[in-house]
Amino acid sequence: MNLHTKLLEREAAGKPVTVALIGAGKFGTMFLSQARLTRGMQVAGVADLDPARARSQLKAAGWPDAKYAARSLDDALKSGGLHVTDNARALIDHPGIDVVVEATGVPGAGIAHALSAIANGKHIVMVNVEADVVAGPLLARKAKAAGVVYSLAWGDQPALICEHVDWARAAGFKVICAGKGTRYEPHYHRSNPDNVWDILDKYLKIEDRNSINPKMFNSFVDGTKSGIEMSAVCNATGLVPQSAGLSFPPATRFELADICKPKSDGGVLEKAGVTEVTSSVYRDGRDVPHHLALGTYVVFEGETDYARRCFKEYAMLPDQSGKYAALYRPIHMIGLELGISVASAALRGEPTGAPTGFRSDVVATAKRPLKSGEMLDGEGGFCVWGKQQPADVSLAHGMLPLGLAHNVKLKRDIAEGETIAWADVAFDENDIAVKVRREMEAAFARPNETV
Repeated sequence: MNLHTKLLEREAAGKPVTVALIGAGKFGTMFLSQARLTRGMQVAGVADLDPARARSQLKAAGWPDAKYAARSLDDALKSGGLHVTDNARALIDHPGIDVVVEATGVPGAGIAHALSAIANGKHIVMVNVEADVVAGPLLARKAKAAGVVYSLAWGDQPALICEHVDWARAAGFKVICAGKGTRYEPHYHRSNPDNVWDILDKYLKIEDRNSINPKMFNSFVDGTKSGIEMSAVCNATGLVPQSAGLSFPPATRFELADICKPKSDGGVLEKAGVTEVTSSVYRDGRDVPHHLALGTYVVFEGETDYARRCFKEYAMLPDQSGKYAALYRPIHMIGLELGISVASAALRGEPTGAPTGFRSDVVATAKRPLKSGEMLDGEGGFCVWGKQQPADVSLAHGMLPLGLAHNVKLKRDIAEGETIAWADVAFDENDIAVKVRREMEAAFARPNETV
C-alpha cells in the first residue's frame, strides 16, 4: 500500500531504484512504457541480443530518442538516462544496478542471468517463468542465502494468483483451489506453429500474421503455458498439482466455487489445495459466457456458518451449498504492472511470489508419435507440450522438464501422449540449464522440502 510513497522518498533523496532489463520483447516493452513514468525508479540499462530492436521498442513505448542515447551505463546512471547494449552481463555486474529484470523467456539464459545477479548481490525479478519452473526453487534458495530477493513478476498471472492465495490465508480462509482462465479444447494439445492459426483465427483478429511469433502463441494454446504457470504457483504457495495434471473444466466466472471444489462436494477437483485452469470453451466448441480467459481466481472455504452467511450477504460468489466462495480478477496487465515487483523487491525486500519448495513440475509430453533420432523443438513447437505433474512423480520417473526439451535428440520412439524421460534424449551434461536443474533435483530429492 505504500510503495508509491517509498518511491517518492527515493526520488527526493536522489537515489532512484535502478533497474537493468534483459530482453526487450513484449513483456519488457510494456514495463518500459510505464517505468519511464514511475517516479523514484530508473531503468538505466536494457540488454537485448538485437540492440536495434531494443531501441525500436523503446521508441514504441514512448521514450524520447535522447533518453536512451547514453553511451555507457555509467553515463546513464549519472544523467538519468538509459544505455542500450547486447551485453547483459555488463549490466548485471555493474554496482550501480539494484534490480535485474529477466525477460528473455529462454530457460538457459534466465538461469544464467539469475545466478549472475545473485552472485552480484542484485535482486532478480524473474519474468522468465519458463526458467522458474526448471530451477526456480534452487534459485530462490540461493538468493535467500545471498540476502537478495528472487521474485515472480507482478502483472503476470502466477504472481497475481499468489496474491489471491496470500489474501485468503491472511484473512483466515482455507484455500481450496487457485488458478486462471484460458481458451481450451482437448485437441489443442496437438496444435503446432502451422495449424495454430486455425484456432487463433476463431477468437483473435490478427491482420498482420508477421506481427506475432506463432511458436510463442502456440505455447499458450497447447496447454504448455498453463502447466508452467500453475507449477510456478504451486512451488510458491504450497498448493499442489492434481495427479493427472490440469483438466481445464469449462466455467463462467460466477461458477468458479461450484466447479473448482472437490468432487466429494460436487466439483471437479480430486482434492482441496490444488491448482486448476478453467476453459472459456465448452467441450462442444461453444463459447462459455462470462468466462475468465484473461483473469485469475481463488476458491476458499467458509469454515463457520457465520462466514458462509456473510458470503451470501456480501455477494462473494458462493457455490450452491454456501460452503465455498470465489474471488477473481478479470484481467492481468502483463508488463504494465511489473513495477510493483521491482519496487517491492528493492524497497521492502519482499518478492511478489517466490518458490518455497519444489512441488510441481512441467514435463515434456509427445504431441504426436515421435521417432528415434528426431530433434525436439521445445515449448510451443511441433513435438511436445508441457504437462503439469507432481514433482515427486517427475523425480521418481526421471521425467524430462519441458524447458530442457529443445535441441535434444530422441534415443527411442515415443508414442503420442507419452511422457519423455531424461533417459530418452541425448543431452549436454555441461549445459548450464542442465547442470542447475540436476543440482536442484538433488537438492530437492524430497520435493516438499521448503526453500
